[in-house]
Amino acid sequence: MAEYIHVAKLAELPPGSSKLVEYGLYRIAIFNLDGELYALEDMCTHDGGPLVDGRILEGCQVECPRHGARFDIKTGNALCMPAFMPTPTYEVKIEGDDIMVAAPQ
Repeated sequence: MAEYIHVAKLAELPPGSSKLVEYGLYRIAIFNLDGELYALEDMCTHDGGPLVDGRILEGCQVECPRHGARFDIKTGNALCMPAFMPTPTYEVKIEGDDIMVAAPQ
């Protein structure tokens, strides 16, 4: 069974926003897409750019601020060059008003 870590309160992450969480050596980007929460490693697989600082595009995409690679926020899949490898995603659950994310392994 996965271990979950507390990352934020629901009020801290309104729809359309993102938040960076650091857990050990991991940087996790949390995104709120119309009330649904998603977590992925905060790293563009092209050159390590910070996805949490990227522009959220229509649908469920985030654009890396460095070179424009796009990733599916829900799946972590790379959607265009220069990235071609996916970035890891993490399960999110809500407990009361706490946002919990599966701890990276």
